Amino acid sequence: MLAAAMALLTPPGAANANPCADIEEGGAAYTVCDFDARKSDIRLFLRDEKGEIYGSFARLADGLANKGETLVFAMNAGMYAEDRTPVGLYVENGRTLNGANTRAGAGNFHLKPNGVFWIDGSRAGVTETARYLKSPQRAQFATQSGPMLVIGGRIHPRIHGDGMSQKFRNGVCVQDSHTMRFAISNRPVTFHEFALLFRDRLHCPDALFLDGGSASALYAPSLSRHDRFAPTMGPLLGVVEKANR
Repeated sequence: MLAAAMALLTPPGAANANPCADIEEGGAAYTVCDFDARKSDIRLFLRDEKGEIYGSFARLADGLANKGETLVFAMNAGMYAEDRTPVGLYVENGRTLNGANTRAGAGNFHLKPNGVFWIDGSRAGVTETARYLKSPQRAQFATQSGPMLVIGGRIHPRIHGDGMSQKFRNGVCVQDSHTMRFAISNRPVTFHEFALLFRDRLHCPDALFLDGGSASALYAPSLSRHDRFAPTMGPLLGVVEKANR
């Protein structure tokens, strides 16, 4: 069980903590990483100081190292267009760099309801897009993707157990307003399998699909894992520490 696996780890945010664990669920292998928004510095990243899109974990890690900071975890942060800019809402350091996308369309992003993963200081959440836009919440960091996997403890109504499409997938949920749980499948899985992981194993009331296929990637030095791609990714999310910590 995940609880047993995580019990072997130091709580997230403690010294020498390993926030990530490899688990199995329903015959599939996953990596799950937990961070506490009250203790971890988690940010979204798109462009470097020269205005160039980072596009890879290696470039992001190098850019942070030049500032005396260490990238301790990273994952792709949602869907992006051919020019690697976000498809939906994207907020970085309190600035809205791309507006919310509420249009109808084809593809996973438009399998509504989709949602927003947001961080605001010590608080974080996963919220359906329409609810997020109606709320007064204006987060320091936010990224829109889709579809929602779990909504109020229920599987997305258009995600069914007879779905046949299997891909590598990654997503996020937030428990108790501050515990962020990131998961990535280590073999192709269906949307339904992935949604069940968040609902039944990770006990998440709301969960959001970030991306899948070749765009689904993880940087977890604590597990000696660095999914290396050419610099072709779009927005990235990362947990940062001062280099001398």
